[in-house]
Amino acid sequence: MRRLILAVLCLQLLAAPMPEPAKYVALTFDDGPSGRYTRRLLDGLEERNVKATFLLCGYRIQQYPDETTRILRDGHEVGCHGFSHKKMNDMSRRDIGAEIGNTLDLLPQGTKVFFLRPPGGCCSEAVRQVAEAKQLAILSWSVDPRDWATSDTASIEKNVLKSVSDGDIILLHDMTDSSVDAALEIVDKLQSQGFRFATVSQLAAMRGYRLQPGKVYTHFPRKKTGAAQP
Repeated sequence: MRRLILAVLCLQLLAAPMPEPAKYVALTFDDGPSGRYTRRLLDGLEERNVKATFLLCGYRIQQYPDETTRILRDGHEVGCHGFSHKKMNDMSRRDIGAEIGNTLDLLPQGTKVFFLRPPGGCCSEAVRQVAEAKQLAILSWSVDPRDWATSDTASIEKNVLKSVSDGDIILLHDMTDSSVDAALEIVDKLQSQGFRFATVSQLAAMRGYRLQPGKVYTHFPRKKTGAAQP
């Protein structure tokens, strides 16, 4: 009888549906920090227990050091978005190096930075070479609602929700009320759909990607079993 009961239990376990693996995405915010907008965003993310990745400009760090400190204190990730926000694709390697180095020098000692996101996403071979020399991966994105070009919160939200999927990197900005409002609405909607949030480096790690300096990353999809390490 005991064996029969065990056999029935095993069959029930085999027949039970397997739980769906968690869906993860990474929120990224360019061009900041930016005073009250960044503070509002940080308040909202804290309320929702969500961590994000902020790609910071050096001149903005100089303008808003307290916001920079809070980003790090709240457990978010920071990356480099250049010092001046000028496009790097036509710059010399020396100028690209200065844009990156002058920005990183403003961060608290010991801050770990894994990513460079060139302004506008413009990446030349020189950008790639300098990033590699500075041990930075190049961070692009897979979802871009172009929030910088509109003040329509609903449109920004819709453009993300219609295309987002597991492993995506979402590009947003903490520069306007509409972008901040949309970001928090997106978090609420995606959480209700079972999505979870991670910083970009956390997402890469949980998916088994070893970040390579100078390589461009747009998203971190779940790997197939037995897939080779990139």
